[in-house]
Amino acid sequence: MSEFGSRIYSKVHRPEKALVGQFRNLGVADISDCLNRMGCLDSSIRPLNDTSLLGTAVTVKLPAGNNLMFHVALSLAQEGDVIVVDGEGYTERGLSGQNMIEIARQKGVRGFVVDGAIRDSKAALGLADFAIYAKAINPNGAFKGNGPGEVNVPVSVGGVLVYPGDIIVGDEDGVVVVGPRYAAAVAQGAKELADKQAKNLELIKSGVSDRSWVAKALDDAGYEVLDQAWDE
Repeated sequence: MSEFGSRIYSKVHRPEKALVGQFRNLGVADISDCLNRMGCLDSSIRPLNDTSLLGTAVTVKLPAGNNLMFHVALSLAQEGDVIVVDGEGYTERGLSGQNMIEIARQKGVRGFVVDGAIRDSKAALGLADFAIYAKAINPNGAFKGNGPGEVNVPVSVGGVLVYPGDIIVGDEDGVVVVGPRYAAAVAQGAKELADKQAKNLELIKSGVSDRSWVAKALDDAGYEVLDQAWDE
């Protein structure tokens, strides 16, 4: 078998737990804003329960409808990891189910992010310690053939490149990916932004809202506001 398409790496350069912990209680939208409004998976990958997600990526690349390497990643994953699966966006077979969820929970894995489908979705409901994000739900089971497939290589999930060891954050809005090299600065920026947004919201609730930036943006772009109806 060719090396490419069949690589399994058992080691991941995980960031320090203290660095990962800086993202606890931060919103995905604020983190994304500090990444120049980039870094979020596309909107097709949605949460299946209300549990927030925070951990380090163990990555999986699968051929459509085959989950053998997902099982390999589950064996290699450690406490605090998030298994991130490039399932080629294929949604006609569930790549994980209740048994895999329970094994992952017992290992302290924080959740699954799947660019594909899962099944046994009821098992995800009400879990306070395990988050699942997926593109779809499909009861058809996955095959477990000889591959190909890879573990702990860079993968593309939801339109975002994810490296093993990246910090994965998820909430009700979606999932964002943060590289460890710039994570400290992003976390600090997101905290400051959240504080600023909270103050702005209090002003809005009190009836104070500065909308002058809208007129300035229009002026800078050369727009003209016409004092008439469109059909005059």
